[in-house]
Amino acid sequence: MRKKIILFLCCAVALISCNRNKQEQEYTIKNTTTSGVITICVDETLKPIIEQQIEVFEGLYPKANIIPIYTSEVEAFNQLFNDSVKLIVATRSLSEEEIKAMQANNLYPKISKVAIDGVALISHRSNPDSLVTMEQLHDIFTGKTTRWEQINPKSRMGDIEVVFDNTNSSTVRYVIEKINKGAELKGNIKATHTNEGVIDYVAKVPNAIGVIGSNWIGNDNDTTNLSFNDLIQVMLVSTDPIAFNGNSYQPFQAYLAMELYPLSREIYMICTSNRNSLPYGFTSFVSSDKGQRIILKSGILPAKQPLRVVNVRENL
Repeated sequence: MRKKIILFLCCAVALISCNRNKQEQEYTIKNTTTSGVITICVDETLKPIIEQQIEVFEGLYPKANIIPIYTSEVEAFNQLFNDSVKLIVATRSLSEEEIKAMQANNLYPKISKVAIDGVALISHRSNPDSLVTMEQLHDIFTGKTTRWEQINPKSRMGDIEVVFDNTNSSTVRYVIEKINKGAELKGNIKATHTNEGVIDYVAKVPNAIGVIGSNWIGNDNDTTNLSFNDLIQVMLVSTDPIAFNGNSYQPFQAYLAMELYPLSREIYMICTSNRNSLPYGFTSFVSSDKGQRIILKSGILPAKQPLRVVNVRENL
């Protein structure tokens, strides 16, 4: 009797093991351009648009699982250089020196420009000073201008607080390079760690200016992309010495396309994987007609999709 019980248990274990191996084989998904599991690093300022792309891609290809890590631009590139991830989404390309260094480590990056967005400046809805020049921005970000009355003598908003998501953000790098012309940031600078935090902070603090990616400020209830998040106001920026409604622009899709909004930047996907892999497949999808239409509907500018320009001017 005991021998029969042992024999039965052995058979049961073998059967369970066989079924488990069969299940593992069934659930092991081959890594192709439309299947498999990957982790990617994404500049956190680009989170809304990449979330949309992943949702549609995984809906079309159920065997694909893309796990995004939303992080700072600096960390995203560090992960790429260390070969910890095979794909990043960022707002800059690679330098020649970076490409050569990666190739020396047998990493051969493929760089795809997929979109153009704007670096938006947001302020409290009660702030009457929504017009600003590039020269005034330079003075604010270099610490020369620290109070609102230096911009408008009638202002009663007090000290200017400048708010970023974090110190390693792509928006920090952009401001230093584009607005400060290489000069370091100075003044009353704060970091909230996320772009959502920037919006929340500015919505509550009347004297603050937030610096944020424009794909964060869209109005989800407006399918025309002709309005912004009603928690805050989006400042108008002019390249002329004096800003007024006729020469100042917000990061609307049309003004990005016509190069009228002066704070625009390019979005890149950088892939070090081969052509038969999921990272390459996802990059190809975002660059394709379907992926570019998702970008078009989001309110930022697709790199490869024709755009019909409409007039969004008020007070004309």
